[in-house]
Amino acid sequence: MRSILALGVVVLTGLMGAAQAQTGDKFVVGVMGDQSGVVSDVGGKGSVLAARMAVADFGGQVLGKRIEILVADHQNKPDVASPIARRWFDTENVEAIFDLPHTGVVLALQDIAREKQKSLLVSGAASVEITGKSCSPFTTHWTDDTYALANATAKAVTKGEGETWYFLTADYSFGHDLERDASNTIRALGGKVLGSARHPLSTQDFSAYLLQAQSTKARVIGLASAGADTVNAIKQAKEYKLDANGARLAALHAFITDVNSLGLATAQGLIITSGFYWDATDGTRAWARRFMAEHGRMPTREQAGVYVSVSHYLKAVQAVGKADAAAINLAMRKMAVDRFGETAKVRDDGRVIYDIGVYQVKTPAESTGPWDYYRRLATVSGADAFRPINDGGCATAQKAGQ
Repeated sequence: MRSILALGVVVLTGLMGAAQAQTGDKFVVGVMGDQSGVVSDVGGKGSVLAARMAVADFGGQVLGKRIEILVADHQNKPDVASPIARRWFDTENVEAIFDLPHTGVVLALQDIAREKQKSLLVSGAASVEITGKSCSPFTTHWTDDTYALANATAKAVTKGEGETWYFLTADYSFGHDLERDASNTIRALGGKVLGSARHPLSTQDFSAYLLQAQSTKARVIGLASAGADTVNAIKQAKEYKLDANGARLAALHAFITDVNSLGLATAQGLIITSGFYWDATDGTRAWARRFMAEHGRMPTREQAGVYVSVSHYLKAVQAVGKADAAAINLAMRKMAVDRFGETAKVRDDGRVIYDIGVYQVKTPAESTGPWDYYRRLATVSGADAFRPINDGGCATAQKAGQ
């Protein structure tokens, strides 16, 4: 069997000359993400592989043309991503861009994609506003957003009046959104929020914040942060033995790669919410093992989102019969989504709806082998996890519903 890596030609942005930009016999899509920076292990080369796998599984062609994938590193900077997107759309005939970590990048590219009538399929960025007031008929959001992560975690963990929470919150809009949405759910369920401590981005020393949290005797400490901030807080919570005092840690935005980096001895007991876990079903296991054979690591939810979004997009292109982004996005919203054997749907605002799993990280003794990290605590239905469409303020969805 031919290697997936050999299917199609991946051309790095900037290396493609005018002669190569003639795409009469090619259908071109792009994967734009963090290829070398702080979240490259969450997406990066794994997202590119996921896109290649989807193209290979589709047969390598659509509309009678060979599918080509371009790759770019946006460095998590809107001012880097925007000229790449314009060049892709204007001179390299890219029809759709996938992956896209970093909300600022997505919001900048939404205006460009709307102007050029091209598609954005987001699997990296997490802001709920991508399909809220900033929504676009050319954008779809394929992985967990801040509202769903916070809401599902709070619903699974909060069991009434006896449940008390305290938050360690990254002091910028992403962290504020996580804390706000989780707090609203906690209070609605009868729980109490005892307070929060807001820390700067890229905090190294969490000792003062953890001691403050410990002093409240909250039963759950919510980490409303991401990346290195979440990892550092978990490490130091273990050192301060917060779990020995009865407190549970709930990371509102963490990835399996974070657990892998921490190790089970440190991460055990941590509560993590995710719409994808490689060992959840027969379908996820089968695909993840193929991915692991190529990549050497199990896929994250971002990488899984790239695979599902590329697959669904190509089906919609084939159904429409031409490279018409407006028609393709309408078709994507009408067609059922196959998420590794389970069905999801794309709402009129571009939000993909599916069930969310809430997990607890296993102890070393519970784990049966590499990457066997999670034990499911609860499943929150997509209807209960994601923000209701009428609450998002998406003008596109309001028009579609009329």
